[in-house]
Amino acid sequence: MTPRTTFKQRLAHIIFDYDTFSARLFDLLLIAAILMSVLIVMLDSVAGIHSAYGDVFYVLEWTFTILFTVEYFMRQYVAKDRLRYTTSFFGVIDLLSILPTYFSIFFPGTQYLLVIRFFRVLRVFRLLKLVKFVKEGEFVKASIIASARKIVFFLFFILVTVCIIGALMYLIEGEENGFHNIPEGVYWAIVTITTVGYGDIYPQTIVGRALAAFLMIMGYSVIAVPTGIVSAEMAAIKDKVNTDLSMHASCCESIPHDDNAKFCKECGRPLSR
Repeated sequence: MTPRTTFKQRLAHIIFDYDTFSARLFDLLLIAAILMSVLIVMLDSVAGIHSAYGDVFYVLEWTFTILFTVEYFMRQYVAKDRLRYTTSFFGVIDLLSILPTYFSIFFPGTQYLLVIRFFRVLRVFRLLKLVKFVKEGEFVKASIIASARKIVFFLFFILVTVCIIGALMYLIEGEENGFHNIPEGVYWAIVTITTVGYGDIYPQTIVGRALAAFLMIMGYSVIAVPTGIVSAEMAAIKDKVNTDLSMHASCCESIPHDDNAKFCKECGRPLSR
């Protein structure tokens, strides 16, 4: 093994692993730099602070961007599979977190998109070894994917409903009451059914208010139905897991084991004694 290869492996361990002091220190410094850079972007958007410290923030913003750019290419250099890293969630976020500053040279204002760096703080889960939270996230993800078709159908139903009610409200209220066209009626229906209620336009006739009241009551289903669908899928997945575990348990109980055995010879699960 050449010294160059050894250096590359050590660097890869520091950047991508977390089980040594140097690796954890790298992650801590990285997270601190991310939080500071995002704070600078947020403060720079305040007019009074920008007028007083705009030049300082500009220098700091470019300093952090250059540091993150070097870090990104370091990850590319030490990654075992560069394409896999580049197309991964964190790989895409790492790239997007440095591009806005360079784009701001040609398109002023795009530097405020740097708040996307907040996503990089998700590496704290790895740093704190919160693997169980990652597993819980996978459970929620599986439940949402399993209920995707039902939710899409429900949202399509809601879309059709607001289009119909928006058209009806345009016919009932008319331009004299603020509903100048059907799209404005659809906009009002969406605002109402989601219980947002901006109040910029509202029905003034008795029939229009009755239709609005119906839509308000129906609006509760916008939250309740998708939540119920996902909850049902979660329960189904949990029942399947419990069923699998019970099958393993019956396997362990039905097979004879030695007196000093600690694991099932069939499924490998720990034996309860």
